[in-house]
Amino acid sequence: MTAELVVSPSDRQVRASLADAPAWNAYAVDLRRFLDVVIEACGADRLEVSELLVSQPLPDRYRTLRNGMQAGPAEAMDLAERMAAGLGPYCRLVAPGRLRVESGWDGALHLTMDPAVARALNGRAGDNLSLDWRASEPDPEEEPGRVDDVVDDAFWGSVRAVADGLVLLCERWAHGAYGCRWFRVTAGNAAEVAQAVQPRSLLCVAANPDLRLDEGILEEDFTAFQAPLTPGRLTYRAYPGGADSLVDVTEGGMSFMLADAVLAGWCAVVPDPDGVIRAMWDRPDGA
Repeated sequence: MTAELVVSPSDRQVRASLADAPAWNAYAVDLRRFLDVVIEACGADRLEVSELLVSQPLPDRYRTLRNGMQAGPAEAMDLAERMAAGLGPYCRLVAPGRLRVESGWDGALHLTMDPAVARALNGRAGDNLSLDWRASEPDPEEEPGRVDDVVDDAFWGSVRAVADGLVLLCERWAHGAYGCRWFRVTAGNAAEVAQAVQPRSLLCVAANPDLRLDEGILEEDFTAFQAPLTPGRLTYRAYPGGADSLVDVTEGGMSFMLADAVLAGWCAVVPDPDGVIRAMWDRPDGA
């Protein structure tokens, strides 16, 4: 059993307007001060970034942010404050066995820790914070639909074996519309692409896919591509939730489209340098 602390603004206007509220700065100061106390009490000198969500381009200061990165207390507090403010990027910050930080609604943060540490934090919050304690169960270690295949030499061998046709590869390094890169892979550039992808990314391969503009998938999650499909990095636009019409796609400069569900059949995770898979990804169709 662990203790979950929900930290939220005590001011109703701050909860409604977040960073646009006049009293936001006062909340942010108290929030950072309390997070500093929590991090020290939990002995969490480093927190690992996981479950990264990138729904818009990353700010310059976070261009290198990736799952698996280790954030010090100051950087972790910066990320937590941005999540509370509704600015993103969003992620889970974890010091295993010590502390977990994730965002909630209305400017709230959810902090999970040992109950004994939680009890020692009573009375440490500022006037601008509202605290709500609750007991919580640990997350299940495994869930159905998770990808457990590894990106290894056999994976790349299989990719090269079909590279005489059209092969598209999606490297998803974060959730969200801006959390991936797309490549056209050929026998000539497969080794280069293999070097370019990053640990903890989910790789999904589409071999000889149907890329015709298709009204039948407009209501699905899909990705559109700009012509020509030259080998290497591709220019794309993600459509989470679909689009209203094909005109929306073509007016955006895109000539091809691919339903995200097509990617579910061939997926694998890039391991850490020691060969161990530590990232958890669901298949694109959630199956």
